Amino acid sequence: MKFSRRLTRPLCSAALVAGLALGLAPHAAAADTYTQTRYPVVLVHGAFGFDAIGPVNYFYGVPSALRSGGAVVYTPSVSGASTSEARGEQLLRQLRALKATYGHQKFNLVGHSHGGATARYVAAVAPDLIASVTTVGAPHAGSKVADVLKTVTSWTGTTGLVASIANGLAATIAFLSGSPNLPQDALGSLQSLNTQGAADFNRRFPQGAPTSPCGQGPASANGIRYWSVGGTSVATNVFDVSDALLVTTGAIFGFEQNDGLVSQCSSHWGTVLKDNYAWNHLDEVNQAFGLRGLFSQDPVAFYRSQANRLKSAGL
Repeated sequence: MKFSRRLTRPLCSAALVAGLALGLAPHAAAADTYTQTRYPVVLVHGAFGFDAIGPVNYFYGVPSALRSGGAVVYTPSVSGASTSEARGEQLLRQLRALKATYGHQKFNLVGHSHGGATARYVAAVAPDLIASVTTVGAPHAGSKVADVLKTVTSWTGTTGLVASIANGLAATIAFLSGSPNLPQDALGSLQSLNTQGAADFNRRFPQGAPTSPCGQGPASANGIRYWSVGGTSVATNVFDVSDALLVTTGAIFGFEQNDGLVSQCSSHWGTVLKDNYAWNHLDEVNQAFGLRGLFSQDPVAFYRSQANRLKSAGL
């Protein structure tokens, strides 16, 4: 009996170790590689955005969540106020520098708001560098807010004044985020984001464009995969002070579903994964500081799931 007990204990211990190695280890490995894409993920901020100000990322909590699952993540900084083309050229230079430094062959671009058109521009002019483009709350068909702003400032003769204020704000944000030398062009930004400017941009760079009104576009173009998502809520958290501004701008859309700055249909590009998340325009990047609707999906979870989708697609 004593011999049996002495023999059983080490056998049980060995079995436990083996079980942990064979059972739990694969689960841990799976968790560690959930977002491990083949190509790096590049998060492209929108208008008046930034890579990070101190410890606060524009995509709040997203880079660390993706890296924890194995992804290589970059958060470049481009002009907060400028044309889609100028922002795209800035992004393209940074991607080429990353390729030269680290040997990356391609990149998965994820663009929020004006970052969507910025990413699309790069994909159109340098398709050899891009594996996929995912846009989040991007005004592909333009924004009625930009239309109204253009009309009102023209009618009141305040275009120059408003542009100067916007350039100053964008320059301040760039300074605080460590990129003080980025040029700012608020009038160029306004032209890119209004309906007319967006239509012209889409005519010149149509890759991934919806094939019907408020429909979906091709899943791929020039060997690049395209996905899009959007939100249709505005006032989502009483403690989020930014909601008040979005409620005001959202009223411009009337009864059209929107996230406060972008309409539901305008967010469509390529394969539409979901266009009615319970998010407003800032919830889409987990701002401000993670405040969102009580029952809305965690935006960080979306970015993780999209990275896993890229991984499953071999990207």
